Amino acid sequence: MSSSKHSDENDRKNPLHGDFEAHGNIDRRAMRTRQALHQALIELIGQRDYDEISVMDIAEAANVGRSTFYAHFTDKDDLLRSGTLHFRDMLLRDHAVRHKSDGPDGHLLSFSRFMTEHLKERKDLYRALKRGRAGPIIMEAFRLYVCELVRDDLIARAPKTERPYETELAVQFIVGAFMSVLSWWMDRGAKEDPTEIDHAFTALARDGFLRLFPGNTSGHS
Repeated sequence: MSSSKHSDENDRKNPLHGDFEAHGNIDRRAMRTRQALHQALIELIGQRDYDEISVMDIAEAANVGRSTFYAHFTDKDDLLRSGTLHFRDMLLRDHAVRHKSDGPDGHLLSFSRFMTEHLKERKDLYRALKRGRAGPIIMEAFRLYVCELVRDDLIARAPKTERPYETELAVQFIVGAFMSVLSWWMDRGAKEDPTEIDHAFTALARDGFLRLFPGNTSGHS
């Protein structure tokens, strides 16, 4: 089935739906083309390993020409990275909602709940994406998005320190630990409930944060 025939609702549920929603300056025709290419890639990844998929395979599945593909993306890795921008938008929206409902306190580690629930629902897709060269691309994109979010929160709440590197050290510690836990959990089939993983991670990360910034009382999730 052509990827362009999928319903809008199915597209919205796709965690790698693409960047057409995030960029208002792209015209509708280009948006449709990019959407079709993103959807085609996801469908193909469900059928075979990412490393085996060619640009021509993606173009044919999306019913566009090879030259059209290259008018939008430099290669299939560029297409894959572009798709993660939708995930970033969802992550930031969830973060903003939690901030509005809970206030700034307990906001630092809110990404953990969102990501564990999100990936649990789509574990088959992400396990497929992690095979081959796609895995590092996806995980690095996720790491950068979470770093961005945690860094902004830490800058806003961490007390001033004589050692400025400590804020970035905390960002790298929190995000690095989370990505490691996430990979371990997903690799073994995401058997545990997302809430259990979230609670265990936030308890450990909160302890590390408060040890580094003992004067801060808002490190809870």
